Amino acid sequence: MSLPNALKDTNLAETRVRLKQRKFFDLDLEMEIKCKLLSKLELEIQKLERDLLNVERLQALETWLKTTNIQLTQINGQRKYGGPPEAWEGPTPGPRCEVFISQIPRDAYEDLLIPLFSSVGPLWEFRLMMNFSGQNRGFAYAKYGSSAIAAEAIRLLHGHMLISGCCLSVRRSTEKRNLCIGDLPAATQQEDLLQVLRGMTEGVDRVSLKAGPGIEGASAIVTFSSHHAASMAKKMIVEAFKKRFALSIFVKWQSAEKPSPDELGSAKQPAKTLLPSPVKPPRLTHSSQGLSPPSSPIPQGFCRAVGGPTVRQHLASTCPFSSSSSSSPLQGHEMRAVSPVMLLQMLCEATGVGQPFYEILYSHTGQDGFLYFAYKVRIPGITGAFTGLVMILPGFSANTVLEDARKAAAYQVLQRVCNSQLTP
Repeated sequence: MSLPNALKDTNLAETRVRLKQRKFFDLDLEMEIKCKLLSKLELEIQKLERDLLNVERLQALETWLKTTNIQLTQINGQRKYGGPPEAWEGPTPGPRCEVFISQIPRDAYEDLLIPLFSSVGPLWEFRLMMNFSGQNRGFAYAKYGSSAIAAEAIRLLHGHMLISGCCLSVRRSTEKRNLCIGDLPAATQQEDLLQVLRGMTEGVDRVSLKAGPGIEGASAIVTFSSHHAASMAKKMIVEAFKKRFALSIFVKWQSAEKPSPDELGSAKQPAKTLLPSPVKPPRLTHSSQGLSPPSSPIPQGFCRAVGGPTVRQHLASTCPFSSSSSSSPLQGHEMRAVSPVMLLQMLCEATGVGQPFYEILYSHTGQDGFLYFAYKVRIPGITGAFTGLVMILPGFSANTVLEDARKAAAYQVLQRVCNSQLTP
């Protein structure tokens, strides 16, 4: 190698080393700057939190708690007193015994609020909504032993000036005690459902079924003894139905207003009827694990309605959707992963009746915000068409909405086919 070439290679190697050192230096400098900025940001956040929290008010709260020996419990974003308190004497409060308190100053706590609302009458429970920062969220709930005391609290304390310039708003609390359960089988009986729900959860007062003419599926309004009982039931009913009956239902809050008799039972108002929603289509077969044994007796009528253990053998020999049927077109597939549209198509292929044709037409938008679609499904090998009405949630696009409507229509057709085969 000539001397010029050797010098050239040496200079190139030195340049690479310097570039690499510069790169590492730049990375170290960048990390140092980021660390300083992060430390500064943390200090600013801590200062902001100190400025937001009124230390004097917090100390006053702690002093009051020690003096009165009152216990407060932090639960899911709220701080609760009582429910009931230890010294409570009397029954559990009924409906219309709770008031809703708003426009509470963010640095006002239970040491100011509980004595004020206790001045009207004994508190059964007081709940102050809290932020993670330690401030309150500006509203709370106070529950008394009777609706008369709650009404007196509204009369006396609405507009009360808690702190200079801050007047409280006190109104009747609308306690949610009603749940709407949808996607129930069309054959569901009211008494059977009531017995099932009382075996699953506490506080079930009554059940009212809602159904319409020519509509597959039903829904129910369930009234509970308290908001707490309804809230607890709302969290577990869906999973309980999946576990016991391999049935997917939906549960939502229902208006606290008492439904009218026409809304509950009349067959002349299908527009107000809750129909099965394709957002959570009910499963058409049992899981491969089988049904879990219920902790309480399940009515035979409800078992028949959901295709439970009382009809399992008959289902296996007649309904092509049973995983135990030797003639099942879906044998070897995971049923719960297949959409109703695919299920109907596979059934038609297995029975040789031809592919189904769908006609989906928009009908109207209900007061609850759901979209209603009328459908007609024609299967060449079957005389007559399947017609009905489905209710779905608005989607992100027109294609999504139509696809959901088609799934709901396919599910209803499948349900009719299975029901007709199970008829003795």
